[in-house]
Amino acid sequence: MPRAELESLTMAVMTLSEHERAKLASDLMASLDGPAESDVAEAWDIEVCRRINEIESGRTELLNLDDVLARARARIRN
Repeated sequence: MPRAELESLTMAVMTLSEHERAKLASDLMASLDGPAESDVAEAWDIEVCRRINEIESGRTELLNLDDVLARARARIRN
C-alpha cells in the first residue's frame, strides 16, 4: 500500500470512537498471531470450566494474593 494511502487510512481510523479504535486495534493485533487453533481454544474452555467447578464445589482452596506474594518473596530471599 502506498504511503499516502496508509496515511489517509490512518487519518480515517482516528475519526472512529475510542471503542471502535480499540476493537480495530485488537483485531489487527490478533491478525498478526496467525490463524487461531480451535483445539487450543477448546482445551482452555474445558480447563476453565474444570477450575470453576472445583471452586464452586469447594474442592479447591482459593489463596489470598497477599499471602501468595509474601510466600513467593520469602522463597526468593532464601
